[in-house]
Amino acid sequence: MRLLVAEDETGLADALEAILTHAHYSVDVVNNGRDALEYARAGEYDGMILDIMMPGMSGLEVLRTLRAEGSGVPALFLTAKSGVDDRILGLDTGADDYIAKPFDMGELLARIRAMTRRREEFRPSDLTCGNLTLRRSDYTLDTPGAIPVRLSGREFQMMEMLMLSPGQIISPDTFLDRIWADGEAESGVVWVYVSNLRKKLRALGADVEIRSSRGLGYSIS
Repeated sequence: MRLLVAEDETGLADALEAILTHAHYSVDVVNNGRDALEYARAGEYDGMILDIMMPGMSGLEVLRTLRAEGSGVPALFLTAKSGVDDRILGLDTGADDYIAKPFDMGELLARIRAMTRRREEFRPSDLTCGNLTLRRSDYTLDTPGAIPVRLSGREFQMMEMLMLSPGQIISPDTFLDRIWADGEAESGVVWVYVSNLRKKLRALGADVEIRSSRGLGYSIS
């Protein structure tokens, strides 16, 4: 499950990333409102955690813009603005929840689980392409009559991106930006993961494949 965290306090942002990663979330962290808006527009997120007072653009402006564009990604405001009027404004802007700083990490994790659980109620748990099924509930790939194959977190994210847009070419840089957001990986790692996924599709007898478009990227069809 993938989360976007927008927090301009570096220490808190690092702590949130570490704790959420330990809780088995895939996390992208940005430190200003403009990057938050750009990432939210470009990524497939299951939830967003937004500070309100950020440089460039406030969390309120970010969420207001996204909601006006039709985004329904669940959002939680995590902010020092704790007044009743602030909470009302945040919820009226389109937030699903609102937590004031300082906060208890256990409560934050519970609120995130509740927020993303509501989203899952409205989102199909499985993705299909040809005879191939990607099950979001347990990170497995399967085909009729085959033994399901469990994917790693990054393998799952790659397959999800491909299967959400069958036939659409996704560049290595897009995979790196969304899945290896720490910037430490190089484009060669995408090829390695694609190679492993291709082996798993062959083993499952899938009637679709991950295709390469020279100089452009990868697609599934």
